[in-house]
Amino acid sequence: MAFFKTMLWLYALPIIGFTRADILSLPSSTITSDYCIIGGGSSGTYAAIRLQQLGKTVTLIEKNSRLGGHVNTYFDPVTGSTFDYGVISFDNISVVTDYFEYLDVPLAPLNFEAGSSVFVDFANDTVVPATALPQGNVTAALLGYLAQLDKYPNISNGYNLPTPVPEDFLITWGDFLQKYELGDMAYTVYTFLQGVGNILAQPTLYIFKYLTKRTVENILGLGFLSTSHHDNQQLYNNALAKLGPSAFLSSNVTQVTRLSDNVEVLVSTPSGPKLIQSSKLLIAIQPKIENLGFLDLDYEEAALFGKFNNSYYWDAVLRNTGIPDNISLVNVDLAAPYTIPAMPALYNIDYSGVTDLQTAYYTSPSYFSDEEVKCQILATTAKLVELLGYPAPNGTTEFVGFNNHAPFELTVSVEDIADGFYDKLNALQGARNTFWTGATWQAHDSSEIWNWTEYTLLPQLLA
Repeated sequence: MAFFKTMLWLYALPIIGFTRADILSLPSSTITSDYCIIGGGSSGTYAAIRLQQLGKTVTLIEKNSRLGGHVNTYFDPVTGSTFDYGVISFDNISVVTDYFEYLDVPLAPLNFEAGSSVFVDFANDTVVPATALPQGNVTAALLGYLAQLDKYPNISNGYNLPTPVPEDFLITWGDFLQKYELGDMAYTVYTFLQGVGNILAQPTLYIFKYLTKRTVENILGLGFLSTSHHDNQQLYNNALAKLGPSAFLSSNVTQVTRLSDNVEVLVSTPSGPKLIQSSKLLIAIQPKIENLGFLDLDYEEAALFGKFNNSYYWDAVLRNTGIPDNISLVNVDLAAPYTIPAMPALYNIDYSGVTDLQTAYYTSPSYFSDEEVKCQILATTAKLVELLGYPAPNGTTEFVGFNNHAPFELTVSVEDIADGFYDKLNALQGARNTFWTGATWQAHDSSEIWNWTEYTLLPQLLA
């Protein structure tokens, strides 16, 4: 089998313009390291830094020109200010504070600066008085949710599901809220768990994973953390400096061959092709089939990854919208369950904290092109400015930041969950010298990913 895989590797190389022998003949073209990590987002960067701290050699490959993944930090050339509009908050736990301290990035309590809220039904062009919104007891509902979550203590650590899978994991989030009379928290949860598409239709398992005990405690008053300088990108810039030449940016993996005793990773980098030979491979990107064209998937991997669906999520920064500073427009629908608007739609258009800049967040359960989303954001913004009687902008509204975070929130059907999908997925860890990390293995939450990496994944990688 190893010989067969090697032959596939040798045949594949000429197709992409060079042979393995060509690469080996180039100076500094072959790199040997203990670990090769594909993906320099939150999970891949944390794993690389921790392995380096533990004395291991690491090669990190990132296709973008920066590390950080879902982190989006905007630098305003007019004022010199920065603000975060991708990943914004972190939990106050030792894994987080130790990581930031090591990378010399100061933390502070997060202060939400969204401005005064104006509630609007974006789809039906209706201003909604705050007094018309449901006036429930959100705190009591969140505490009731924690009581249910506490029944399943292992769910916080990866996808370690009980057998058989409890019914409450499989029913929709909307049905779960109704079953336990927790509807008073529905809209609040919707605003915190952005990017999941139609949240009320998602199996409750995925809400349990995303809405952790720590997140609820932070909402209730414990408080989130963020960087003191409103610049989460600084964490990743400092990580890049620590990793030095071990990190390759603007680089694409073109072929991976997993042999019995090591892995070989062919990479196209700005400085030319590289052949990375490592004992173990850590894949830190979303495991959708279309993302893994470089990988020699076996039948089990292909079968499992082929079951994933995903939602879509975009964030943006707009200049010159006509919306006054210190005003945030919040999308609500009084006719919808729990006033949660139908998707696809904008969540809100928020004041960024910097003059004449707003942030916008859009989600969809199905595919839209970036241009279609931009058109929807601009059209909705212009419509709301007119509806609310704000002065029309003097000039063109422009995007100064725009990011597509798809594929977001990977899920499978309730039938697959009940059939042991996550037991099969967990069994892939370590097979063929390959390990996996990221939101799909824990949650769309950097703090939770880092905690899971520290206490679950790292011991497996080091074994």
